[in-house]
Amino acid sequence: MNTLYGAPEAAQDRGLFSLSELKPDELSKLVERSVALFRDRDAHSFPLRDRVAGVLFTRTSTRTRTAFQTGVVRLGGTPIAYGPHDLQLNTGESVGDTARVLGSMLDLLVARTSGPLDELRALSTEGGLPVINAMAAQEHPTQGVCDLATLALAHGDLGGIRVMYIGEGNNTAVALAYGIATVPGARCDFVTPPGYGLPDGVLDTARGIAGTAGAELTETHDVADAPEQLDVVYTTRWQTTGTSKADPAWRETFRPFHVDAVLMRRWPQASFLHDLPAHRGDEVTGEVLDGPRSLAWTQAKMKLSSAMAVLEAAADLTTG
Repeated sequence: MNTLYGAPEAAQDRGLFSLSELKPDELSKLVERSVALFRDRDAHSFPLRDRVAGVLFTRTSTRTRTAFQTGVVRLGGTPIAYGPHDLQLNTGESVGDTARVLGSMLDLLVARTSGPLDELRALSTEGGLPVINAMAAQEHPTQGVCDLATLALAHGDLGGIRVMYIGEGNNTAVALAYGIATVPGARCDFVTPPGYGLPDGVLDTARGIAGTAGAELTETHDVADAPEQLDVVYTTRWQTTGTSKADPAWRETFRPFHVDAVLMRRWPQASFLHDLPAHRGDEVTGEVLDGPRSLAWTQAKMKLSSAMAVLEAAADLTTG
């Protein structure tokens, strides 16, 4: 299995699919590079010059899509954007056939599709080109890179950092789990509504990664069990992009996991993260989201530099 920094091999996927597949030093380099490009977005040698990058989004996106399309341009490449109705996948063409065509014309592909992660791997394998997972149902790895970079920018050395993620155990939470697991001495507590926790196996995988770094990950379903000391409180929107909830009363289940000034007063020094878009009044109040401890807007800006860092690394896997 090739990761973002792996050498291309025949009939194997290449690119970034899951943070769980990156070595800790590979992820650390991406985070460091993201911060460097945040501080100076021109600090590169145009690694995508003469490269063409497909940007395929079949789901809505503001930050991630804009970041990758802009990132391709700023790194010297040419983006070709595809929306949800643009490819013949919509008329029944197979993923394999689509991949062969894209691979014959593009140098790399950034993709957010409605299919599973295996679909992105197939696009890479069948197309013979690097693919960057810009969000799949299972995980949002580029968001994880962005989140760690935002924390590194604000907090410096992440060693020993204490994070609480509160809300649904969605694809952003999965990426956070895998990312924090690589940070020496870090602790991340996932406080999730009953029935809406991290997917089966994620915590075990993350703890397997965490063993080397000495990181600790826990999950609880009661806000009262939140840790006494925190550096960061992180939440996401309650209705994850492209999903729906079967329980019509789900909002009542989520209500105790709302982040407001009262909750934040439990940790007066903690910063606040939100991957956006936000629904003020649902998962967070405007007072917190727009308050002095919020890093959400820095986090949104970091989407561009973290996308550039991932694209720069992926450029080494292209053959153009």
